[in-house]
Amino acid sequence: MSSFSHLEQVEYNPNRILTVGTFDGVHGGHQVLIRTIVTMAAESGLRSAVVTFDPHPRDIIHPGSRGIHLLTTLQERSERLFELGVDDMIVIPFDRDFSLMSSEDFIRNLLWEKIGMSSYVIGYDHQFGRDRAGTIDSVKKMSKELGFSVRVVSRQEIGEHTVSSSKIRKLLEEEGRCRLAARLLGTFYRFDARVVRGDGRGKTLGFPTANLMAENERKVIPANGVYAVQVQIDEEWIGGMMNIGIRPTFDGKERTMEVHLFDFDKMIYGRHVQVRFLERVRDEMRFNSVSDIQTQLFKDKEYVKDVIRTHHKNNP
Repeated sequence: MSSFSHLEQVEYNPNRILTVGTFDGVHGGHQVLIRTIVTMAAESGLRSAVVTFDPHPRDIIHPGSRGIHLLTTLQERSERLFELGVDDMIVIPFDRDFSLMSSEDFIRNLLWEKIGMSSYVIGYDHQFGRDRAGTIDSVKKMSKELGFSVRVVSRQEIGEHTVSSSKIRKLLEEEGRCRLAARLLGTFYRFDARVVRGDGRGKTLGFPTANLMAENERKVIPANGVYAVQVQIDEEWIGGMMNIGIRPTFDGKERTMEVHLFDFDKMIYGRHVQVRFLERVRDEMRFNSVSDIQTQLFKDKEYVKDVIRTHHKNNP
């Protein structure tokens, strides 16, 4: 896959089949769009191309609000698009000036004249340009004027859930429902982290833990609670249980992430790892005694081991 981080790098090619979007998460709905352009390109001998943005447009359009947390970094998006077979990824640096571009200029000057396209594949709710004035109808109108084709992909649902990035963020950040989030994403939610020093309390409980800090502070962190996870260390996935929260039993104030890895005792302080969330086990709890904590942790461990065994059985 060819990747372009600046428009100056992009060579005009009228034989591109394009789709455009932020594609945070590259979720199931995004994947339908992307597979559509890949299939169309393969059948016609053209090039599939994804035009995406960095940073997230909401950060620029609403600068006073809390920055949006990301399901995927730009690098993760690139990896997913490569896996899906995209030929070109074109990243547009999204800034204030770009946000003021009209929908007509976006189509005519950027997609048609600068990048080049023969077909434009869009989602059912596609809006773009200044004040999101561009719509499916305006795209179709310009397609007749300029001479490119348009294909509209319908709304994607899994069960009773409409697939969207905002829906998945809410499932993870507010509810911790990583199993449902995985269904909508088409893969387990994950993030890269660095192992940092903790206070060693887990070891005194008989459950030594590695404290983690997300590599990218903009990534979504699931809601407080206990999770069944897998942690990738040296290309190997190690099962474990992770607590995210403030540790109320010990009157904690700062939010931390710590993971107890099963059958693993190597020193990994300072290492970079990847965490994959399989299932939420329970809420974070306040206990009356150390003994109560240990009893619950043993129960959690057995449950999490069952979750991981089932995962291995279904994903050999």
